[in-house]
Amino acid sequence: MSMQQMADRTLKILDRYEQFLNQVAESDFKLNPVEGVWSYSEVYSHIFTANHACLIAIQNCIQGKSIDSKEPASIAGRLILFFGIFPPVKIKAPERIAAMVKKISKEEAQVQVQKFRENLIELLPKMEQASPTQKAKHPRMGLFNVRQWLRFIEIHTLHHEKQLYRVKGMLKKSR
Repeated sequence: MSMQQMADRTLKILDRYEQFLNQVAESDFKLNPVEGVWSYSEVYSHIFTANHACLIAIQNCIQGKSIDSKEPASIAGRLILFFGIFPPVKIKAPERIAAMVKKISKEEAQVQVQKFRENLIELLPKMEQASPTQKAKHPRMGLFNVRQWLRFIEIHTLHHEKQLYRVKGMLKKSR
């Protein structure tokens, strides 16, 4: 699969994130369905903070400001990239990433989605030129090159889309 195809798939997921935002009432957006479960707001905050960090990793790889290595990603990372899904177990976000999660407004979420979309589209033509040995470290999955980071963004964004629907179901049950 080409990087353009991966990016196109991610852009379609972003379309669904925007549609979801349009369907959620502002009053429900920051509501936690139960103690310890993220609200829609926190999911959006997490996904676009993390995705922005992924784009920085991609940019560093493109600019040669990363690690030049032939070392593969971790076994877990390679499996996730190959199968396109996270394991069916609940995994907590790394501390550094979880600490960045905050409650944002629907408007802030819309801006984050749009900004991410624009940045992804802007970087895409440069991605094809990046050396496959230029890699940046993922907190849990080892070294990723540009192609692997782009694939990770797709998988991660899709994973959290499913989380939004779990939150929706929990909110319905709590009413």
